[in-house]
Amino acid sequence: MKASYYMKTRGNYKSVGIVGLPNIGKSTLFNALTSSQAAMAANFPFCTIDPNVGKVFVPDERLDLISNMLKTKSKVGTQLEFTDIAGLVKGASEGEGLGNKFLGNIRQVSLIVHLIRCFEDKDITHVTADLNPIGDIETIETELILSDLQSLEKVLQDHSKKKSTPEVQLRHDLSRRVAKALEAGIPSRDVEIDEKEWPVFQSLHLLTSKPTIYVCNVSESDALTGNKFTDQVKEYSKKKQIEIDPVVISAKIESELANMESDEMKKEFLDAYGLTNNGLSKVINGARKLLGLQSFYTASEVECRAWTIPVGTKARQAAAVIHSDFEKSFIKADTIAYQDFIDANGDEKTCRDKGKQRSEGPNYIVQDGDVILFKVSC
Repeated sequence: MKASYYMKTRGNYKSVGIVGLPNIGKSTLFNALTSSQAAMAANFPFCTIDPNVGKVFVPDERLDLISNMLKTKSKVGTQLEFTDIAGLVKGASEGEGLGNKFLGNIRQVSLIVHLIRCFEDKDITHVTADLNPIGDIETIETELILSDLQSLEKVLQDHSKKKSTPEVQLRHDLSRRVAKALEAGIPSRDVEIDEKEWPVFQSLHLLTSKPTIYVCNVSESDALTGNKFTDQVKEYSKKKQIEIDPVVISAKIESELANMESDEMKKEFLDAYGLTNNGLSKVINGARKLLGLQSFYTASEVECRAWTIPVGTKARQAAAVIHSDFEKSFIKADTIAYQDFIDANGDEKTCRDKGKQRSEGPNYIVQDGDVILFKVSC
């Protein structure tokens, strides 16, 4: 991955699309993520046609600890938006399997969770005769590349009809360079983009520009250790320099966990498979990392709340996340680092006495986990 790419894209969005071939467990994973049965799951291709969209609470142990410590009456976490996108097939860029519609749905999301079938089951139809996770990955990525090449071809054709200006020439030259990379099988997110090119690159809305997480769907018996197929995906991911390591989950286990009411039941269920945590938290937190999102907290006995902001956000803009008026009326941000807050057992006076509470100005860059009390003018 290119640092210049991620510096520009992270923190801008919160939407995640679940992508993959048909019949690999996307809807089951979506149901587990959203703790619902919103997506129909069935054993035939193109079961999902219109994308299902759901809000997913982000697992947050820090929020839980702060809330329990202060015995708050209310606890509010942050959310990500997940979209269950119908399965793509070879030829999607040419319209196969309703491909144009599905590719359009991918264009609307900010990050791709690429679900890969890594389980063998003769009772569940697969689009190919043999299970080949790497071949499945390459099928999807090839269709995304082909779709992007079609988009760039239109851009280059339009260039010939326009009067030449520095802006038009920049768009043309960048499109040619990205198209050349795509023709070599290199996704656009791996193309070096300089500062002046960046707005133009964003305006191209390329599918291969989106950061990606590989998620391996395995049988229940392989949820703890993975298998030879997940090993292949990990090696492929390493070769492609995918930033987030592939996540191994059993969508079936996750779906059953999502429908259990008590933490005790969930723990017993996980223990039966030798698992200590569910896999969904890895997917969700991996997505947050790639999107460049972090949390700060407001905490009192009345309410403990996590707020999502992009990494690098300044205090004045962070205040606006709570209420738009706070940006204009900002005075200061009384800030305590998360660990200092925990060490003081959530007591602000103790933090002040120990010099752990700081009065920060509008240009302070909020750190992940900061506990903040904003002071604003009335």
